[in-house]
Amino acid sequence: MAPYESEDSTTAGEADDLRAGRRKAARYVVPVAVVGIAAATIGLVPAIADSGDPDLPDITAQQLIEKIAKSDVEQLSGTFKITTDLGLPDLGGLGAGFASGAMASGSGDGSSADPSAKLTELASGTHTLRLAVDGDDKQKLSLLENASEYSLIHNGKDIWGYDSKSNEVFHGTADEAQPDKGKGRSEEVPATPKEFTEEALKAVDDTTSVTVDGTAQVAGRDAYRLVIKPKQSGSTVGAISVAVDAETGMPLKFTLTPSSGGAAVVDAGFTQVSFARPAASTFDFTPPKGATVTEEGELDKAAREHGGTKSDDELGKGLEKEFGGPLTGGALGKGSEGGPEVIGEGWNSVAVFDTGGEGVPSGSEIGGDMGGFLDSLGDKVTGKFGSGTVFKTRLINALVTDDGKVYVGAVTKDALVKAADSGK
Repeated sequence: MAPYESEDSTTAGEADDLRAGRRKAARYVVPVAVVGIAAATIGLVPAIADSGDPDLPDITAQQLIEKIAKSDVEQLSGTFKITTDLGLPDLGGLGAGFASGAMASGSGDGSSADPSAKLTELASGTHTLRLAVDGDDKQKLSLLENASEYSLIHNGKDIWGYDSKSNEVFHGTADEAQPDKGKGRSEEVPATPKEFTEEALKAVDDTTSVTVDGTAQVAGRDAYRLVIKPKQSGSTVGAISVAVDAETGMPLKFTLTPSSGGAAVVDAGFTQVSFARPAASTFDFTPPKGATVTEEGELDKAAREHGGTKSDDELGKGLEKEFGGPLTGGALGKGSEGGPEVIGEGWNSVAVFDTGGEGVPSGSEIGGDMGGFLDSLGDKVTGKFGSGTVFKTRLINALVTDDGKVYVGAVTKDALVKAADSGK
Protein backbone atom coordinates (compact mmCIF):
# COMPACT_ATOMS: atom_id res chain seq x y z
CA MET A 1 0.00 0.00 0.00
CA ALA A 2 1.03 3.63 0.33
CA PRO A 3 3.47 5.08 2.86
CA TYR A 4 1.96 5.07 6.32
CA GLU A 5 2.83 6.86 9.52
CA SER A 6 4.61 3.70 10.60
CA GLU A 7 7.38 1.52 9.25
CA ASP A 8 5.22 0.44 6.30
CA SER A 9 6.01 1.48 2.73
CA THR A 10 4.86 0.77 -0.82
CA THR A 11 6.35 0.54 -4.26
CA ALA A 12 5.73 3.24 -6.83
CA GLY A 13 3.71 0.79 -8.90
CA GLU A 14 1.37 0.00 -6.03
CA ALA A 15 0.85 3.68 -5.36
CA ASP A 16 0.04 4.28 -9.04
CA ASP A 17 -2.53 1.47 -8.94
CA LEU A 18 -4.17 3.02 -5.88
CA ARG A 19 -4.31 6.45 -7.50
CA ALA A 20 -5.87 4.93 -10.62
CA GLY A 21 -8.47 3.19 -8.50
CA ARG A 22 -9.33 6.43 -6.71
CA ARG A 23 -9.73 8.33 -9.96
CA LYS A 24 -11.90 5.58 -11.40
CA ALA A 25 -14.09 5.69 -8.28
CA ALA A 26 -15.04 9.32 -9.04
CA ARG A 27 -16.04 8.52 -12.59
CA TYR A 28 -19.30 10.38 -13.06
CA VAL A 29 -21.87 12.80 -11.76
CA VAL A 30 -25.32 14.02 -12.76
CA PRO A 31 -24.96 17.76 -12.16
CA VAL A 32 -28.29 18.51 -10.51
CA ALA A 33 -28.42 15.28 -8.47
CA VAL A 34 -26.00 16.20 -5.72
CA VAL A 35 -28.18 14.37 -3.22
CA GLY A 36 -27.94 11.21 -5.30
CA ILE A 37 -24.16 11.46 -5.30
CA ALA A 38 -24.14 11.81 -1.55
CA ALA A 39 -26.47 8.82 -1.23
CA ALA A 40 -24.00 6.78 -3.23
CA THR A 41 -21.43 7.19 -0.49
CA ILE A 42 -23.32 4.66 1.61
CA GLY A 43 -21.33 2.15 -0.46
CA LEU A 44 -18.70 2.73 2.24
CA VAL A 45 -20.80 1.35 5.06
CA PRO A 46 -21.04 -1.06 8.20
CA ALA A 47 -20.76 0.84 13.28
CA ILE A 48 -22.17 0.98 16.58
CA ALA A 49 -20.85 1.46 20.07
CA ASP A 50 -17.85 -0.63 21.07
CA SER A 51 -16.53 -1.33 24.54
CA GLY A 52 -13.32 -2.48 26.16
CA ASP A 53 -9.73 -2.45 25.01
CA PRO A 54 -8.67 -6.10 24.68
CA ASP A 55 -5.00 -6.98 25.04
CA LEU A 56 -3.94 -8.16 21.59
CA PRO A 57 -0.52 -8.79 19.99
CA ASP A 58 1.06 -5.75 18.35
CA ILE A 59 0.39 -5.37 14.63
CA THR A 60 1.45 -2.80 12.03
CA ALA A 61 -0.92 -1.02 9.65
CA GLN A 62 0.54 -2.95 6.73
CA GLN A 63 0.00 -6.28 8.50
CA LEU A 64 -3.57 -5.36 9.42
CA ILE A 65 -4.41 -4.37 5.84
CA GLU A 66 -2.94 -7.67 4.65
CA LYS A 67 -5.07 -9.45 7.25
CA ILE A 68 -8.17 -7.78 5.83
CA ALA A 69 -7.15 -8.74 2.29
CA LYS A 70 -6.63 -12.38 3.28
CA SER A 71 -9.89 -12.63 5.22
CA ASP A 72 -11.88 -15.53 3.75
CA VAL A 73 -15.10 -15.40 5.76
CA GLU A 74 -17.80 -16.92 3.55
CA GLN A 75 -20.53 -17.64 6.08
CA LEU A 76 -21.97 -15.22 8.60
CA SER A 77 -25.18 -13.84 10.03
CA GLY A 78 -25.77 -10.86 12.22
CA THR A 79 -27.49 -7.57 12.95
CA PHE A 80 -26.05 -4.15 12.38
CA LYS A 81 -27.15 -0.55 12.63
CA ILE A 82 -26.27 2.31 10.36
CA THR A 83 -26.64 6.02 10.99
CA THR A 84 -26.05 8.38 8.07
CA ASP A 85 -25.90 12.14 8.58
CA LEU A 86 -25.11 13.98 5.35
CA GLY A 87 -26.51 17.25 6.66
CA LEU A 88 -29.36 17.37 4.15
CA PRO A 89 -32.35 19.62 4.92
CA ASP A 90 -35.55 17.96 6.12
CA LEU A 91 -38.30 18.45 3.54
CA GLY A 92 -40.40 15.43 4.33
CA GLY A 93 -40.28 12.89 1.53
CA LEU A 94 -38.81 15.32 -0.99
CA GLY A 95 -35.15 14.69 -0.15
CA ALA A 96 -35.56 10.92 -0.18
CA GLY A 97 -37.53 11.04 -3.39
CA PHE A 98 -34.92 13.22 -5.07
CA ALA A 99 -32.15 10.85 -4.01
CA SER A 100 -34.15 7.85 -5.14
CA GLY A 101 -34.71 9.39 -8.55
CA ALA A 102 -31.03 10.18 -8.92
CA MET A 103 -29.88 6.74 -7.87
CA ALA A 104 -32.47 4.82 -9.85
CA SER A 105 -32.43 6.86 -13.04
CA GLY A 106 -34.50 5.27 -15.72
CA SER A 107 -36.54 2.98 -13.51
CA GLY A 108 -39.85 4.62 -14.32
CA ASP A 109 -42.59 4.28 -11.74
CA GLY A 110 -41.20 0.84 -10.89
CA SER A 111 -42.00 -1.24 -7.84
CA SER A 112 -41.57 -0.39 -4.15
CA ALA A 113 -39.70 -3.70 -3.90
CA ASP A 114 -37.10 -2.69 -6.50
CA PRO A 115 -33.79 -2.48 -4.53
CA SER A 116 -32.36 0.28 -6.73
CA ALA A 117 -34.91 2.66 -5.19
CA LYS A 118 -35.68 1.07 -1.82
CA LEU A 119 -32.16 1.02 -0.44
CA THR A 120 -31.64 4.75 -0.99
CA GLU A 121 -33.50 5.12 2.31
CA LEU A 122 -30.15 4.33 3.94
CA ALA A 123 -28.93 7.76 2.80
CA SER A 124 -30.28 9.36 5.98
CA GLY A 125 -31.32 8.52 9.51
CA THR A 126 -30.72 5.40 11.59
CA HIS A 127 -31.63 1.93 10.34
CA THR A 128 -31.37 -1.62 11.64
CA LEU A 129 -30.51 -4.39 9.21
CA ARG A 130 -30.07 -8.15 9.32
CA LEU A 131 -27.44 -9.79 7.14
CA ALA A 132 -26.90 -13.43 6.22
CA VAL A 133 -24.23 -14.72 3.85
CA ASP A 134 -23.37 -18.21 2.60
CA GLY A 135 -20.79 -17.83 -0.14
CA ASP A 136 -21.07 -15.85 -3.36
CA ASP A 137 -24.48 -17.20 -4.36
CA LYS A 138 -26.52 -16.78 -1.19
CA GLN A 139 -27.04 -13.46 0.57
CA LYS A 140 -29.95 -11.88 2.38
CA LEU A 141 -30.20 -8.29 3.59
CA SER A 142 -33.28 -7.17 5.49
CA LEU A 143 -34.12 -3.57 6.36
CA LEU A 144 -36.20 -3.56 9.55
CA GLU A 145 -38.77 -0.77 9.90
CA ASN A 146 -41.32 0.06 12.61
CA ALA A 147 -44.12 -2.15 11.38
CA SER A 148 -42.68 -3.64 8.19
CA GLU A 149 -39.62 -5.20 6.65
CA TYR A 150 -37.86 -5.03 3.30
CA SER A 151 -35.71 -7.99 2.23
CA LEU A 152 -33.33 -8.45 -0.66
CA ILE A 153 -32.45 -12.08 -1.29
CA HIS A 154 -29.90 -13.57 -3.67
CA ASN A 155 -30.22 -17.34 -3.97
CA GLY A 156 -28.41 -18.86 -6.93
CA LYS A 157 -29.75 -17.24 -10.09
CA ASP A 158 -32.75 -15.67 -8.39
CA ILE A 159 -32.84 -12.13 -7.04
CA TRP A 160 -35.89 -11.35 -4.88
CA GLY A 161 -36.92 -8.06 -3.29
CA TYR A 162 -39.92 -8.05 -0.95
CA ASP A 163 -41.60 -5.04 0.67
CA SER A 164 -44.00 -6.30 3.36
CA LYS A 165 -45.61 -2.85 3.75
CA SER A 166 -46.92 -2.76 0.19
CA ASN A 167 -46.90 -6.55 -0.29
CA GLU A 168 -44.92 -6.06 -3.50
CA VAL A 169 -42.27 -8.38 -4.87
CA PHE A 170 -39.44 -7.69 -7.29
CA HIS A 171 -37.91 -10.64 -9.16
CA GLY A 172 -34.92 -10.82 -11.44
CA THR A 173 -32.17 -13.27 -12.22
CA ALA A 174 -28.45 -12.83 -11.80
CA ASP A 175 -27.81 -13.54 -15.48
CA GLU A 176 -30.45 -11.07 -16.66
CA ALA A 177 -29.44 -8.32 -14.28
CA GLN A 178 -25.63 -8.48 -14.61
CA PRO A 179 -24.62 -11.05 -17.24
CA ASP A 180 -20.98 -10.02 -17.02
CA LYS A 181 -20.84 -10.37 -13.23
CA GLY A 182 -23.33 -13.13 -12.61
CA LYS A 183 -24.62 -11.59 -9.35
CA GLY A 184 -27.46 -9.41 -10.51
CA ARG A 185 -28.79 -6.65 -8.33
CA SER A 186 -27.01 -8.15 -5.33
CA GLU A 187 -24.01 -6.21 -6.64
CA GLU A 188 -25.85 -3.02 -5.62
CA VAL A 189 -25.96 -4.19 -2.00
CA PRO A 190 -22.87 -4.91 0.11
CA ALA A 191 -22.64 -8.62 0.91
CA THR A 192 -20.15 -8.32 3.79
CA PRO A 193 -18.64 -5.48 5.84
CA LYS A 194 -15.32 -6.39 4.23
CA GLU A 195 -16.60 -4.85 0.99
CA PHE A 196 -17.24 -1.54 2.72
CA THR A 197 -13.68 -1.33 4.01
CA GLU A 198 -12.24 -2.35 0.65
CA GLU A 199 -14.01 0.68 -0.85
CA ALA A 200 -12.37 2.94 1.73
CA LEU A 201 -8.94 1.37 1.12
CA LYS A 202 -9.20 2.23 -2.57
CA ALA A 203 -8.71 5.85 -1.52
CA VAL A 204 -5.36 5.08 0.10
CA ASP A 205 -2.33 6.56 -1.64
CA ASP A 206 0.75 8.57 -0.71
CA THR A 207 -1.50 11.44 0.47
CA THR A 208 -2.91 9.16 3.20
CA SER A 209 -1.93 8.33 6.77
CA VAL A 210 -2.85 4.78 7.83
CA THR A 211 -2.17 3.69 11.42
CA VAL A 212 -3.25 1.17 14.03
CA ASP A 213 -4.85 3.02 16.94
CA GLY A 214 -5.28 0.47 19.71
CA THR A 215 -7.96 -2.17 20.09
CA ALA A 216 -11.71 -2.39 20.63
CA GLN A 217 -14.49 -4.87 21.24
CA VAL A 218 -17.38 -4.91 18.79
CA ALA A 219 -20.36 -7.27 18.99
CA GLY A 220 -18.47 -9.30 21.57
CA ARG A 221 -15.45 -9.73 19.27
CA ASP A 222 -11.88 -8.54 19.90
CA ALA A 223 -10.74 -6.15 17.20
CA TYR A 224 -7.95 -3.83 16.09
CA ARG A 225 -8.65 -0.21 15.14
CA LEU A 226 -7.39 0.85 11.71
CA VAL A 227 -7.46 4.63 11.18
CA ILE A 228 -7.26 6.22 7.72
CA LYS A 229 -6.72 9.98 7.44
CA PRO A 230 -5.99 12.40 4.60
CA LYS A 231 -2.63 14.14 5.04
CA GLN A 232 -3.82 17.13 3.03
CA SER A 233 -6.07 19.95 4.12
CA GLY A 234 -9.13 20.71 2.02
CA SER A 235 -10.81 17.31 2.17
CA THR A 236 -14.22 16.93 3.81
CA VAL A 237 -13.07 13.56 5.17
CA GLY A 238 -11.63 13.87 8.67
CA ALA A 239 -10.91 10.22 9.40
CA ILE A 240 -12.14 6.71 8.71
CA SER A 241 -11.98 4.23 11.58
CA VAL A 242 -12.38 0.50 10.96
CA ALA A 243 -12.62 -2.14 13.70
CA VAL A 244 -11.07 -5.33 12.27
CA ASP A 245 -11.86 -8.70 13.84
CA ALA A 246 -8.60 -9.96 15.36
CA GLU A 247 -9.31 -13.60 14.53
CA THR A 248 -10.82 -13.52 11.04
CA GLY A 249 -9.60 -10.16 9.69
CA MET A 250 -13.17 -9.20 8.81
CA PRO A 251 -14.18 -5.56 9.40
CA LEU A 252 -16.88 -5.33 12.07
CA LYS A 253 -17.29 -1.57 12.30
CA PHE A 254 -16.89 1.43 9.98
CA THR A 255 -17.04 5.08 11.00
CA LEU A 256 -16.43 8.09 8.77
CA THR A 257 -16.11 11.46 10.50
CA PRO A 258 -15.98 14.76 8.60
CA SER A 259 -13.16 17.30 8.81
CA SER A 260 -15.74 19.90 9.90
CA GLY A 261 -16.28 18.01 13.17
CA GLY A 262 -19.50 16.93 14.81
CA ALA A 263 -21.32 13.63 14.42
CA ALA A 264 -20.07 10.97 12.04
CA VAL A 265 -21.29 11.12 8.45
CA VAL A 266 -21.52 7.33 8.47
CA ASP A 267 -21.56 5.31 11.68
CA ALA A 268 -22.46 1.69 11.15
CA GLY A 269 -21.55 -1.72 12.47
CA PHE A 270 -22.46 -5.05 13.93
CA THR A 271 -24.31 -5.36 17.22
CA GLN A 272 -24.37 -9.14 16.88
CA VAL A 273 -22.46 -11.47 14.55
CA SER A 274 -21.93 -15.21 14.10
CA PHE A 275 -19.60 -16.96 11.67
CA ALA A 276 -21.63 -20.18 11.62
CA ARG A 277 -23.28 -21.21 8.35
CA PRO A 278 -26.85 -19.80 8.15
CA ALA A 279 -29.64 -22.31 7.68
CA ALA A 280 -30.38 -23.01 4.02
CA SER A 281 -33.99 -21.97 4.58
CA THR A 282 -32.80 -18.43 5.32
CA PHE A 283 -32.44 -17.84 1.59
CA ASP A 284 -35.70 -19.49 0.49
CA PHE A 285 -38.41 -17.18 -0.78
CA THR A 286 -41.89 -17.68 -2.21
CA PRO A 287 -44.08 -14.65 -3.02
CA PRO A 288 -46.82 -14.35 -0.38
CA LYS A 289 -50.42 -14.89 -1.39
CA GLY A 290 -51.90 -11.78 -2.98
CA ALA A 291 -48.52 -10.10 -3.50
CA THR A 292 -47.91 -8.06 -6.66
CA VAL A 293 -44.91 -9.53 -8.46
CA THR A 294 -42.91 -7.38 -10.88
CA GLU A 295 -40.30 -8.99 -13.13
CA GLU A 296 -37.17 -7.03 -13.85
CA GLY A 297 -37.85 -7.09 -17.57
CA GLU A 298 -41.16 -5.33 -16.91
CA LEU A 299 -39.32 -2.48 -15.13
CA ASP A 300 -36.96 -2.10 -18.08
CA LYS A 301 -39.90 -1.99 -20.48
CA ALA A 302 -41.74 0.54 -18.31
CA ALA A 303 -38.61 2.71 -18.17
CA ARG A 304 -38.37 2.78 -21.95
CA GLU A 305 -42.06 3.58 -22.29
CA HIS A 306 -41.69 6.46 -19.82
CA GLY A 307 -38.60 7.79 -21.55
CA GLY A 308 -36.26 6.33 -18.93
CA THR A 309 -32.66 5.39 -19.70
CA LYS A 310 -30.81 2.28 -18.63
CA SER A 311 -27.30 2.37 -20.06
CA ASP A 312 -24.56 4.97 -19.58
CA ASP A 313 -24.79 5.80 -23.30
CA GLU A 314 -28.55 6.33 -23.08
CA LEU A 315 -28.19 8.35 -19.90
CA GLY A 316 -25.51 10.48 -21.55
CA LYS A 317 -27.78 11.22 -24.50
CA GLY A 318 -30.58 12.17 -22.14
CA LEU A 319 -28.31 14.56 -20.27
CA GLU A 320 -27.04 16.08 -23.52
CA LYS A 321 -30.64 16.83 -24.45
CA GLU A 322 -31.33 18.20 -20.95
CA PHE A 323 -28.35 20.56 -20.98
CA GLY A 324 -28.56 21.54 -24.63
CA GLY A 325 -25.19 20.26 -25.75
CA PRO A 326 -22.68 17.38 -25.69
CA LEU A 327 -21.13 16.26 -22.43
CA THR A 328 -17.35 16.44 -22.51
CA GLY A 329 -14.55 15.79 -20.06
CA GLY A 330 -15.22 12.06 -19.85
CA ALA A 331 -18.71 12.28 -18.38
CA LEU A 332 -20.17 8.98 -17.23
CA GLY A 333 -16.78 7.32 -17.38
CA LYS A 334 -16.69 7.45 -21.18
CA GLY A 335 -13.84 9.92 -21.59
CA SER A 336 -10.76 9.34 -23.68
CA GLU A 337 -8.97 7.87 -20.66
CA GLY A 338 -11.98 6.11 -19.17
CA GLY A 339 -13.04 8.90 -16.83
CA PRO A 340 -13.50 12.62 -16.25
CA GLU A 341 -10.74 15.19 -16.11
CA VAL A 342 -9.27 15.21 -12.58
CA ILE A 343 -7.73 18.25 -10.87
CA GLY A 344 -5.53 17.64 -7.84
CA GLU A 345 -4.52 14.37 -6.27
CA GLY A 346 -5.44 11.99 -3.51
CA TRP A 347 -8.20 13.09 -1.17
CA ASN A 348 -8.29 16.51 -2.81
CA SER A 349 -9.09 15.13 -6.26
CA VAL A 350 -11.86 17.02 -8.04
CA ALA A 351 -13.64 15.51 -11.06
CA VAL A 352 -14.56 17.97 -13.82
CA PHE A 353 -17.42 17.70 -16.29
CA ASP A 354 -18.61 20.07 -18.99
CA THR A 355 -22.30 19.89 -19.79
CA GLY A 356 -21.86 22.32 -22.65
CA GLY A 357 -24.94 24.17 -21.47
CA GLU A 358 -26.09 26.57 -18.80
CA GLY A 359 -25.71 26.15 -15.07
CA VAL A 360 -28.35 24.94 -12.66
CA PRO A 361 -31.40 27.24 -12.43
CA SER A 362 -31.95 29.02 -9.12
CA GLY A 363 -34.58 27.93 -6.64
CA SER A 364 -36.69 30.98 -7.45
CA GLU A 365 -36.74 29.94 -11.11
CA ILE A 366 -37.89 26.43 -10.23
CA GLY A 367 -40.26 27.41 -7.44
CA GLY A 368 -42.07 25.23 -4.93
CA ASP A 369 -40.47 22.77 -2.52
CA MET A 370 -37.86 21.67 -5.07
CA GLY A 371 -36.73 25.27 -5.53
CA GLY A 372 -36.42 25.70 -1.79
CA PHE A 373 -34.59 22.40 -1.54
CA LEU A 374 -31.96 23.47 -4.11
CA ASP A 375 -31.52 26.89 -2.51
CA SER A 376 -31.02 25.28 0.90
CA LEU A 377 -28.18 23.19 -0.51
CA GLY A 378 -26.52 25.88 -2.63
CA ASP A 379 -24.09 28.71 -1.95
CA LYS A 380 -23.36 31.31 -4.61
CA VAL A 381 -19.61 31.68 -5.29
CA THR A 382 -17.36 33.68 -7.62
CA GLY A 383 -13.74 33.42 -8.74
CA LYS A 384 -11.45 33.56 -11.73
CA PHE A 385 -13.69 30.93 -13.30
CA GLY A 386 -16.69 33.28 -13.18
CA SER A 387 -19.66 32.50 -10.96
CA GLY A 388 -21.66 29.47 -9.94
CA THR A 389 -23.35 27.56 -7.12
CA VAL A 390 -21.83 25.09 -4.68
CA PHE A 391 -24.25 22.34 -3.68
CA LYS A 392 -23.10 20.92 -0.39
CA THR A 393 -23.44 18.01 1.97
CA ARG A 394 -21.16 17.12 4.87
CA LEU A 395 -19.16 14.82 2.58
CA ILE A 396 -19.63 15.38 -1.16
CA ASN A 397 -19.73 18.91 -2.62
CA ALA A 398 -20.28 20.03 -6.20
CA LEU A 399 -19.71 23.39 -7.89
CA VAL A 400 -21.90 24.03 -10.93
CA THR A 401 -20.69 27.08 -12.82
CA ASP A 402 -23.02 29.41 -14.69
CA ASP A 403 -21.44 28.29 -17.97
CA GLY A 404 -22.28 24.64 -17.30
CA LYS A 405 -19.10 23.11 -15.85
CA VAL A 406 -19.33 20.81 -12.85
CA TYR A 407 -16.59 20.28 -10.25
CA VAL A 408 -17.27 17.53 -7.72
CA GLY A 409 -15.36 15.86 -4.92
CA ALA A 410 -15.08 15.10 -1.21
CA VAL A 411 -13.54 18.53 -0.73
CA THR A 412 -14.52 21.84 0.86
CA LYS A 413 -16.21 24.73 -0.91
CA ASP A 414 -12.93 26.68 -0.99
CA ALA A 415 -11.13 23.69 -2.53
CA LEU A 416 -13.77 23.48 -5.28
CA VAL A 417 -13.39 27.19 -6.09
CA LYS A 418 -9.59 26.78 -6.14
CA ALA A 419 -9.91 23.83 -8.52
CA ALA A 420 -12.23 25.78 -10.81
CA ASP A 421 -9.83 28.74 -10.82
CA SER A 422 -6.89 26.48 -11.67
CA GLY A 423 -8.79 25.15 -14.68
CA LYS A 424 -8.80 28.59 -16.27
